Amino acid sequence: MIEEVPQDVRPIYKQFAEEYGPFLNQVRIFAHRPVALKHIMGLLLELKKEQVLPVRYLEIALVAVSKLNECTYCVAHHTPRLVREGLGPDTVARILDDDCPGLDEVDRLVRDYAVQVSEKPQYMRDAIFEDLKRHFSEEQIVELTLRIALCGFFNRFNDALQIGMEDGVLEDMMAMGSSESELPEHAAGASAA
Repeated sequence: MIEEVPQDVRPIYKQFAEEYGPFLNQVRIFAHRPVALKHIMGLLLELKKEQVLPVRYLEIALVAVSKLNECTYCVAHHTPRLVREGLGPDTVARILDDDCPGLDEVDRLVRDYAVQVSEKPQYMRDAIFEDLKRHFSEEQIVELTLRIALCGFFNRFNDALQIGMEDGVLEDMMAMGSSESELPEHAAGASAA
């Protein structure tokens, strides 16, 4: 497939496929629009390189948003990453529960912010920003908001184009103590576009 990608975006395709994680099916779809691959995958690579936001909080936000949007692809890909950041499989499975076990104050704040940005951003209140500013810099808050909104985009993109799961993703998720039954049901078995 890389032979079909225009020469100027091959380095981004290759780097994303090799370093970002098991998202090869997704990057293959983006390759149909090289400008999108260049800018969107390039953005993700740059954000990962700079890493101004602790991975734990990023993954809490991504899993919460993906569960809200019932994106099987993203839940399966990000669940093992979140478990690797110290949250137990039961916590990850129940991350949207008000009384979710295993979340500390900051974890809950990030989770709640991800839900608010995803569901009703127009009703955001100053209090949540005051709480966020106690734990995060303005740069981190902007990035967190960007990544939450971008995750919603990826959830819709993946589901609309029925991007299939790469080999090994579900096995990785289950090896971390999670269960396939924790995935949204509607997209199970979706095929690659």
